[in-house]
Amino acid sequence: MFSASQDRPWDVHRLPSAEGSVFLVTGGNAGIGYFVAEQLATTGAVVVLGSRDAAKADAAMASIRSRVYGAHVRHLQLDLADLSSLKTAVDRLDLDHLDAVVYNAGVALDDPPRRETAEGHELMLGTNHLGHFALTQWLAPLLSAASAARIVTVGSFAARSERLSLDDLQSTRDYRPKRTYGRSKLAQMCFGFELDHRLRACGSTVLSVVAHPGGALDSLTPSRPPVRVTPPGERLRALPAGLLVQGKDAGAWPVVRAVLDPLVQGGELWGPRVFGLRGTPRREPVPSHMADRAVAAHLWAASGELAGVDPHLGFR
Repeated sequence: MFSASQDRPWDVHRLPSAEGSVFLVTGGNAGIGYFVAEQLATTGAVVVLGSRDAAKADAAMASIRSRVYGAHVRHLQLDLADLSSLKTAVDRLDLDHLDAVVYNAGVALDDPPRRETAEGHELMLGTNHLGHFALTQWLAPLLSAASAARIVTVGSFAARSERLSLDDLQSTRDYRPKRTYGRSKLAQMCFGFELDHRLRACGSTVLSVVAHPGGALDSLTPSRPPVRVTPPGERLRALPAGLLVQGKDAGAWPVVRAVLDPLVQGGELWGPRVFGLRGTPRREPVPSHMADRAVAAHLWAASGELAGVDPHLGFR
């Protein structure tokens, strides 16, 4: 799938060629997703930016093209909060295979009130987890048609301190935005690990890998106009924080390695090297609460029912 020397240490600034490959990045128009898309574009691959906002996607593609000579980027209209639209969106891809998908798009709310998707799901769980869970079913044929495809789920450091409330997945009784966000990312990560177990059990060639950006701040992120401009004063004030955390460009590194490195295996977790918060990517131990198969089975069944999709997600 990718051209890389297994003898050379991984270099975040010298990525292997992936010419001829096709990657989809959900939420590729901003934040971590933008930098994942920009970095993947340097490999010669076709990079599809999944975004519900066409104007923001156009701005992101223009920025990538201005920095990556000959970049092959395109936009897919994609709204993960609208489960009924996902099959049509995938049909519009008009591809015969997909080499990797990065499940990056997400919603993070800071304040009440609790909000819901059109289908009545809590917005953060519905978008961050259920949207990607359902999307997998429609992408499965394209991923299976590739020689060694990958599903890379982007988690969050915030998920480490959370635990799923299996009898209140939708936060109807206990809605605290930051906790609900952390739990939605934990649900994503549990899904990513459980998905790989199920892919191995059915003999699929598709791998599922989980990655997280560590501590990634806008204020430490280089400007990418018109996507985002970081004022010099804001960046200067954030420099002390750079001892512990990093910008979103560096936050994309573990995700990009999870997509490209031929040595990455299914079921692995990748994050920044220094305390899981900053630095070059490395493989991390999977926290026990993210790998609990009993919890994962409950979450899987509930997710399938809530999203209204085949629990096999198209993989047989």
